[in-house]
Amino acid sequence: MHTDNIYRYIRIDDRSVTPKYQQLISSLLKAVESGGITTDYPLPSINELSYELDISRDTAEKAYRHLKQLGIIGSVPGKGYFVIKTDFRQSIRVFLLFNKLSAHKKIIYDSLVAILGEKAAIDFYIYNNDYGLFKQLLQNCKNDYTHYVIIPHFLEGGELAYQEINAIENAQLILLDKKIAGITRPFGAVYENFERDIFSALENALPALQRYDTLKIIFPSYTYFPEEILKGFYSFCREYAFQYKVVPNIEEEPIGTGEVFINLMEEDLVVLLDKIQLMQYQPGNEVGIISYNETPLKRFILNGITTISTDFKEMGEATARMILENHLQELEVPFRLNLRPSL
Repeated sequence: MHTDNIYRYIRIDDRSVTPKYQQLISSLLKAVESGGITTDYPLPSINELSYELDISRDTAEKAYRHLKQLGIIGSVPGKGYFVIKTDFRQSIRVFLLFNKLSAHKKIIYDSLVAILGEKAAIDFYIYNNDYGLFKQLLQNCKNDYTHYVIIPHFLEGGELAYQEINAIENAQLILLDKKIAGITRPFGAVYENFERDIFSALENALPALQRYDTLKIIFPSYTYFPEEILKGFYSFCREYAFQYKVVPNIEEEPIGTGEVFINLMEEDLVVLLDKIQLMQYQPGNEVGIISYNETPLKRFILNGITTISTDFKEMGEATARMILENHLQELEVPFRLNLRPSL
């Protein structure tokens, strides 16, 4: 039997965010499950795999090392690699589609993968908030997935996303972070309640906020963030009699004492901190900072930046449990205030 036949089973997709060694592992495991690769099947050498698939030698070696740890393949010095076990089953196949890859989205991914582990093959794609790319990825994906896990955030055109999602057949659907209207097929959701969440978080921060007179939220005019965030912000400011302003461009916004800035985008936080430093204001004294979405670094910047954030680790873990238990439901993830010296 010639090992060149094996390449018909291997699929390496350069568009996927899934590491290539994991794609190689998934392809070989699927070939084992389907019976295309049987016991004693001779596998290409690491150098051959690297050349034929145009991947690094380290990538090929990492995949083989992992398959050896699973007991799927073995090796004999001078003779190469071969299949030693074929009773392996990886019945869960997940098409994971995120709008972007950021620090907090990585937390979701890591916690999801940690629980699913070897029980699932995951193909991971990013569409960069672009509806056209979102549509293309869904239409071109293979049809043997058991689950589609999708974060539906778009800069524009997203009002039609439900059509592409409804067209998914023969697989379970889980929406992450946000629910959208128009879904007529069964689905699960692990999501945020954006309007209520920001209102409740600011309410919890009220004792610290009362030292300030104006709240400003940095909300770019061209953004994927839901308008519900602004609705919750307006409601809070009106109920508790704060002056308020929506800032579309922080680079053009003057910074004054007695103001609290709420940022959504990480790049806006960098600009805001630069401007505050130039003015020589003391965060948590003359001005306040609240940052959307908790990340590890925010615990240390300026001795701690106050955040309002959903629990991204729980979001990933809840999604994994839903997949493993094969039970679709709608779960609203807790949203928390992390009060630190920047406020």
